[in-house]
Amino acid sequence: MKTVNIHEAKTQLSKLIEEASKGESFVIAKAGKPVVKVMALSAPIGAQVRRIGFMVGQISVPDDFDRMRKEEIEQMFSGGA
Repeated sequence: MKTVNIHEAKTQLSKLIEEASKGESFVIAKAGKPVVKVMALSAPIGAQVRRIGFMVGQISVPDDFDRMRKEEIEQMFSGGA
């Protein structure tokens, strides 16, 4: 696995990211000591993909949600205590 210093990582970031996306992980070192490992992330597939509405039936929002605690909020914004 390739190790690069921080300066090299800054100047060659695009190239390094391209290599990492192809499966060639690398390590960034500071003063010769490994600090982070950079590797490609795999995109979620199938059941891993989260969709809008994934909690349907698990939670409920009251009909008066937009009016809840209206008086308290108005007091806070009008300078009341």
